[in-house]
Amino acid sequence: MRLLFIGDVVGRSGRAAVVEHVPLLRARWDLDFVIVNGENAAGGFGLTEAIFEEFLAIGVDAVTLGNHAFDQREALVFIERQPRLVRPANYPAGTPGRGATVISNGRGERLLIVNVLGRLFMDALDDPFATIERELGACPLHERCDAAVIDVHAEATSEKWALGHFADGRASLVVGTHTHVPSADHRILSGGTGFVTDVGMTGDYDSVIGMTKDEPIGRFLRKIATQKFEAALGPATLCALALETDDASGLAKKVGAVRLGGVLEQARPAFWD
Repeated sequence: MRLLFIGDVVGRSGRAAVVEHVPLLRARWDLDFVIVNGENAAGGFGLTEAIFEEFLAIGVDAVTLGNHAFDQREALVFIERQPRLVRPANYPAGTPGRGATVISNGRGERLLIVNVLGRLFMDALDDPFATIERELGACPLHERCDAAVIDVHAEATSEKWALGHFADGRASLVVGTHTHVPSADHRILSGGTGFVTDVGMTGDYDSVIGMTKDEPIGRFLRKIATQKFEAALGPATLCALALETDDASGLAKKVGAVRLGGVLEQARPAFWD
């Protein structure tokens, strides 16, 4: 199975990169599933239903979220009617939406998607380790799903590594999101799970993690907010992780970095391209 996970889409420029590249990559690489982290897609803060529907229309199969999941108030309502929209599973009981879902494609392949929020240097939610244990136990790899992807939306690299090793051998991919900076450590762990600390953002890198530069710099200098953060609008780099799974086990066989457009060095998976 061939999957592409696209990192945090930031604002209009990030959305434009997704719209430009996803239809072409689906066809060129014969992708079975495309997942996008969309929690910054609406001007850098949250996701609207119109943007979510646009993603689905151009070939995205599911969208994960993070700590900005409900920045757009409409998300509290429309998330209930969108089974392919996944917010962190370790939100407290009663939070709208779902933290895990199983989706199928036209070939009948089943993909489990789990989203968790880290607790180090972030708002402390329920235990992400216990949450992952619960979701993987409810839908075991190669029994009730053919592949399993866990989006770990977290700040601390140590927490992401620990969660990756915790799920090793039980998930196809554990992919870190949130920091907006692509790490160079994508690999297959000893138990067969693909992993990367952070896939990076899909947005304008001539910025401060996706925001126009003046306001963030001013806040560092003066500790005073003078205006709202605004998403940078320059050419975006699409940052993603390519994953190919083994049909017999559902575990990772190949992983590779994807960086297309914008100012970052370009990268494509040699095993597909």
